Amino acid sequence: RQFASFLMERLNISKEQRSEDDDYIVVFSRASNRLILNEAELLLSLAQEFKMRTVTVSLDEQPFDSIVRVISGASMLVSMHGAQLITSLFLPRGAAVIELFPYAVNPEQYTPYKTLASLPGMDLQYVVWRNTIEENSIAYPDRPWDQGGIAHLEKEEQERIITSKDVPRHLCCRNPEWLYRIYQDTIVDIPSFLEVLREGLKVKPNLKKSKPASTVHPGRVR
Repeated sequence: RQFASFLMERLNISKEQRSEDDDYIVVFSRASNRLILNEAELLLSLAQEFKMRTVTVSLDEQPFDSIVRVISGASMLVSMHGAQLITSLFLPRGAAVIELFPYAVNPEQYTPYKTLASLPGMDLQYVVWRNTIEENSIAYPDRPWDQGGIAHLEKEEQERIITSKDVPRHLCCRNPEWLYRIYQDTIVDIPSFLEVLREGLKVKPNLKKSKPASTVHPGRVR
């Protein structure tokens, strides 16, 4: 939180001023890959479920400082797994981070934003949704390898990746199966998404100042 304040100060970003009754939800929109194919439907369902207005932000269309300003006043941030989720460190205390994962990607193996949300003093709620319906997912085997393409691999390996239902554990970051799956576009199944949110947001974080039970040290990088 000190780092986020320091960064906002250095970038000359003022916190979003909002009245008590102006809660809003921010959805990260992506322009070229890892798309939410039914984004409009997702925005509408969030607005109806939580009785809040919804706002989209996009790194492709907006400067970083304006995105940070919007996020600094949000009640909830919804995004596909990706580096843009680092902006969740600018969320106010008590806000929620909703991370979406494409088909066959196991959230338990990719937890940097879950870790960030649960650091002492962050006081953020973290909820994860994973697409489990293969038909709701579009992959791009013919793209370049660094955008999830697998056309350069042996036929047998391509077949294995396409039929696999779970990306096996791997080291970062050039694993072709991981890239193939993470660059998929996704239709978010609204009923299961809302169910996960209702369940995950049942318990509100305790915002009373408390001493952290332990100091968090980062693990060794492999």
